Amino acid sequence: MARVCFFCLFPASWHFSLSPINTTARQKLAFAGVLFTFCLLFVLIFMEYQRWRPQHGDKDLEKYMARIKDMEATDTNDAELNYGVVIDCGSSGSRVFVYFWPRHNGNPHDLLDIRQMKDKNRKPVVKKIKPGISTLASSPDKATDYLHPLLSFATAHIPVAKHKETPLYILCTAGMRLLPESQQEAILKDLYTDVPVEYDFLFSESHAEVISGKQEDDDARVAVTVSSNPNQGPVIRKRTVGILDMGGASVQIAYEVTNPVTFVSPEQEEAAKSLLAEFNLGCDIQNTEHVYRVYVTTFLGFGGNYARQRYEDLIFNNITTTNRLLEQHIGVSAEGPYLDPCLSVETTDTIQKSEQTLHLKGAGNFDKCCKKIKPFLNKGNETNASLNGAYQSPIDFHNSEFYGFSEFYYCTEDVLRIGGQYDAVKYTKAAKDYCATKWTTLKERFDRKLFSSHADRHRLKYQCFKSAWMHEVLHSGFNFPGDYSNLKTAQLVYDKEIQWTLGAILYKTRFLPLRDLRQEIIKTNHSSWLRVSFVYNHYLFFACFFVVLLAIALYILRLRRIHQRAQRELQWLEEGEISTEGP
Repeated sequence: MARVCFFCLFPASWHFSLSPINTTARQKLAFAGVLFTFCLLFVLIFMEYQRWRPQHGDKDLEKYMARIKDMEATDTNDAELNYGVVIDCGSSGSRVFVYFWPRHNGNPHDLLDIRQMKDKNRKPVVKKIKPGISTLASSPDKATDYLHPLLSFATAHIPVAKHKETPLYILCTAGMRLLPESQQEAILKDLYTDVPVEYDFLFSESHAEVISGKQEDDDARVAVTVSSNPNQGPVIRKRTVGILDMGGASVQIAYEVTNPVTFVSPEQEEAAKSLLAEFNLGCDIQNTEHVYRVYVTTFLGFGGNYARQRYEDLIFNNITTTNRLLEQHIGVSAEGPYLDPCLSVETTDTIQKSEQTLHLKGAGNFDKCCKKIKPFLNKGNETNASLNGAYQSPIDFHNSEFYGFSEFYYCTEDVLRIGGQYDAVKYTKAAKDYCATKWTTLKERFDRKLFSSHADRHRLKYQCFKSAWMHEVLHSGFNFPGDYSNLKTAQLVYDKEIQWTLGAILYKTRFLPLRDLRQEIIKTNHSSWLRVSFVYNHYLFFACFFVVLLAIALYILRLRRIHQRAQRELQWLEEGEISTEGP
């Protein structure tokens, strides 16, 4: 009897006879097809589940891991990282900051995750040089040479392959704003011309500028009304923090104005237009989710160093005038100095002007110093008036939080050692005690390294004045109440150095997510096509598989019919032979 075996299709244990096709063979064939199909289907379902199953993570753990990662050295071998460089050209010096960010996640509602770059020792990639760029007013052709140490420093930390796509921003602040416009333009022109020749960073004329005062700058929640879309109603979101920043030449204040603004007069409304800025940090200008209305202004000449200079100019003019009119000799010699209440006890100093020298000796009286310098605030008596009589939007001191940087931090921490949470009573007492301390005692403490490592002799000499100036700017100028408890003076926030340059690059690069968003859309469409193609191909495979099984079954049935016909014909032949062989 004929036997047919399909060795190429089934294991040897499933071999069976086709003559005749028995029930066991059919069951094995059907079982094999069902089992094989089930296995493939299970694999397909498992793969799709692994791809689409929801990811549930511990948010606290994610935040902790993100903070740990942020403290690690930046992985410059990661080709997905992007970089940006900001140079802050201030009045007393210039600093370069290097930032990085991963590819945008494709969500148009999210901002770029910009972080400060860390070197191999986990230190922020920052470098400072002195003096300020404004000292090049008479030699503007040396501006690029002046920035060479900073640019070379940034170049050494950013992968060479990323240089051409790394934006470079050179932003000049208060020191440059004090120069005539012609001198500003001459310095910037040298940068426009020479920087692109010597360095491969992404740099154009719009990337170097003298910025205005507006640009320099728990889960508590607030209701925010966006003026550009007043019909939308209040938006409930996390409370932002305000910023106070005092440099050598200027003071800045910035905070979000969450409530609708009202004015007492048309003149006040007109003055406020230049101090209130509403901007969108998102990449979609139609979406108001990241729209902020901010009061932000800078006060030139109100920085710690310039305030001291103005104070000394006043002393010099008053004393020389008094000496001339009354024929006195105050401050003419070290033996008969002018007693300055803004210098600590027995601290000596001199003022040189017009080839004359005025000798000072510290009297160390904090209260008298505050009284003497208060007129320099030039505040005025108008409602909502701030420094120099400028309009200031009302601050909700019951639901707000502020951080004080630069001189606000140095003044509280370097010598007084009370940086961090600000307490007006504690600060005033510490400042009074310092002013009343003799210079010899202060110098002894300095030599014993009892002060901060950042403190130097210049800080020791003018700490009394700067303590009084900071106090007056904060409480008399910006109207902070004496019992305000939500001000922190800081240099680092969550182990990050907070500088206005971070906000600058966040704003300058706000449209970059559109590039990644387009790529993500293409990638998503391609992935969707792949998923559809994947499922479609599997269905096609299953269909082909069943067609093959059906073809095999039909072929087996056809063989069976042929076999049965052959048997019948053989039987007929045998019967015919028997009948012919009969009697």
